[in-house]
Parts: sequence; C-alpha cells; structure tokens
Amino acid sequence: MRDRLKRRVLPLLASVGLLAVGMYTTTWGPTQIGHTEWALPYDLWGTLTAATRLAHGDIGGLYTPPTGLVSLPGAAVILIPCAALISATGLSLRIPGPHNLHPAVWLLAGPYQIALCCVTLFAADALAEQLGVPRWKRGWLAAVSAGVLWNVSARWGHPEDAVAVGLLLYAVLALSRSRTAPAGWLAGAAVCVQPLVLLALPVLVAMLAWRRVPMFLVRAAVPSAVLLGAAAAANWHATYTAVTSQPDSPIINHPTLWTDLAPHLSGGNVAAGPARLATILLACCCAVVVRRRWLARLTAAETGGARWPTAALADVLWWVALTLALRSFFEPVMVSYYPWPPIAAALIPAATLSWPRLVAASVAGGLITAAAQGPSHDAWIWWAPLVAGLAVMLALASPGRVRAGHIRQSRHRPLAPTSR
Repeated sequence: MRDRLKRRVLPLLASVGLLAVGMYTTTWGPTQIGHTEWALPYDLWGTLTAATRLAHGDIGGLYTPPTGLVSLPGAAVILIPCAALISATGLSLRIPGPHNLHPAVWLLAGPYQIALCCVTLFAADALAEQLGVPRWKRGWLAAVSAGVLWNVSARWGHPEDAVAVGLLLYAVLALSRSRTAPAGWLAGAAVCVQPLVLLALPVLVAMLAWRRVPMFLVRAAVPSAVLLGAAAAANWHATYTAVTSQPDSPIINHPTLWTDLAPHLSGGNVAAGPARLATILLACCCAVVVRRRWLARLTAAETGGARWPTAALADVLWWVALTLALRSFFEPVMVSYYPWPPIAAALIPAATLSWPRLVAASVAGGLITAAAQGPSHDAWIWWAPLVAGLAVMLALASPGRVRAGHIRQSRHRPLAPTSR
C-alpha cells in the first residue's frame, strides 16, 4: 500500500487541492464577495434524492420527480453510501435557495462527491505512467486535470460523469495490458454510471481479436441490464420515458445548431436521445478507422498477451477523446460540463508530447472550461466557440501519424490484438 501511495502521490495531492478549492468556492468564497447564499451545484440534489430512495429500497422512485434522473441507475448507486449517511444523520435534502442559504448536507455530500470525481485523476496518472511520461509532466497533468475537473464536481455536481470517464480510462489501461475480462467489467460499470462513455466503447472493441469481442460486450452490458431491468420492473413507464426520450431544456441550458432538428417535447424540452444514437454511429465509424490503422501493424501471432506499445496506447486514448467530443459536437442541447470528458482524455496523450504542445493543450482546456461557464444562449456565441476550442485541443493533443518504428516489438514477437 505504501508503494502504491508513493506511485500515486501526484493525483493524491491534486485531489486534496481540488477538494479544498471546491469546498472554498462553494461555501466561504461566495460570502467573501458579498453573497449570502452558497454557490452550490443544484443538479446534485436530484441525484441525491434518487440515491436516498435506493438506499431505502424504493427502486420504483428512481425516475420519478423530483429526482430528474435521465441517466442509468449507476449515477445514483455511486451516491448510496453518502445518501445512507445523510439519512442516518437526519440531514435535510431541501433544495438550496433563498430560504435555504447554507444547507448543512453540503458539508457531507460536497467532499464525498468531489472525492468520488477524483478517480479520473488516478486513472490518468496510471496511464501516463505506462506511457512513460516523466514525473514533472505527470505532476502538470494531475494539476491541470484537477483544475478542469472543478467544472464537473464543485460547479455542477455531476460525479457520475467523472466516475464513468475514470472507469473507462481504467478499462483502456486493463485492455492495454491484455486483461480483457477486467476491461469488459470496467467498461460495463462505466456505461452503467453514465452512458456517455458508450461513444468510446467501439474504439476499445476495435483493438480486440474478433473471438474476444462477444464476451467483452456481454460483460460491458450486464451491469446496465441488471440495474435498468430492476428499475423498469419496479416502474416501467417512468424508467422508459426518462431513459429513452432524454428530455433537455434549451431554455434553461444552451441550444446548439441542432436544437431545431431534435424532436420537441412538452414544456419546451427537446429529446436528446435520437441525436445521441447518431453520435454512436459516428463513433463506430471512428472504430473502423482505428482497427484499420492498427490491424496491419499489430498482427496476430502468439497468445502471450504482450502489452500494447506506447504508440498504440497514446493513439487509442486520442481516439477515445475524439469520440467523447462527438457529444459536444452534435448534442441538441449543451450544458457547461459536457466538454469536460474529451478534455480529460485528450490531456493524457498530450503529456507524451513536447512541453510546448502539452502547455498549449492545457491552456486550451482551461479556456474551454472557463468559456463554458458563460451565460449566453446564442449558439454562435456560446456553442460554436466551444466546438472550435475542442477541435483545436484535439489537434494539439494528437500523437501524430503512427509509424511502424514506434512499435517497440520484435519482428519475431509481433503484438496481437488483445487476446485474453
């Protein structure tokens, strides 16, 4: 354990820093500039309500008001320990506002969900270590990653996004070490927590030997099928409506150029589900490119299960970032934390590049995060610059054209697509 802590001291320090900054900017910080109300992430309260219902065995209430849950049940499952403690202490889940300026429950739920988000920092550091990134760059990566993670954790209160991306990165790490079974379960857990990672799943499948694909997909589907099946059995109508229509409000959140093309629902909402199916198809096209890109180089040979070369791992991480960015490129309604997943993933391959490229990609990620907090509801003022920024960052983080010389394998021991 001591050795593990030494190896992960950088993300650990970054996590402590994020926890301190996150709690300061939501509580004491606002009072220092004259605000009487804490600046809390209201979105968290609905998910906490859903988690509290699960903790009491009320599965049928998972998707009924006021939870507002539209993700898979894993988003609430990860908050059950906190919800159980809230119930045990008798703290109120009353929504923050003018009549509830300083809800005491935040002092418990805030540190818990911020710490939960930090799984991404540890996953990124583990991948950077395998890529051979020097310690100073790993420190920079941890600091910048923690900085942009503030957007998801302290600002908006969506730990499910961070946990899902963290589990996805660990799945990539396991797959790169030819550990297909753990990779499948990790990917399945990630999907169950937040389905946005489905966009990156085809890229992982593209690196598998065909005979390993069925069991990988089964493992990736089981967690979601079990939890969603239980919720549907308890309350079919509410579960089906929330999960399939994916309602979102272009009035409350930010419209994009695709808003008018989305099916319109009651209350001024639009259905985001159909657009997300289209982005999954685009992600599958990316997977075809990845398989063609590497299949000619990673030829099938022995089943010894060698690790991926660093060039392959960096390349796959970049494609994962690109597929995660498709959500921001084609979503009919955007929220300020949506650009975070591709930023978090793109910073890892960027750390393998020169310092100027890494710093430039980091600055781009920071500017995107800051710009995403803007209040404008004009697609050309708010959404278009974010998309352009993500495109620039992906270009800066790109490991470039993969050359055969980058594959550190002997001609007598070619690396097979993951076979275990």
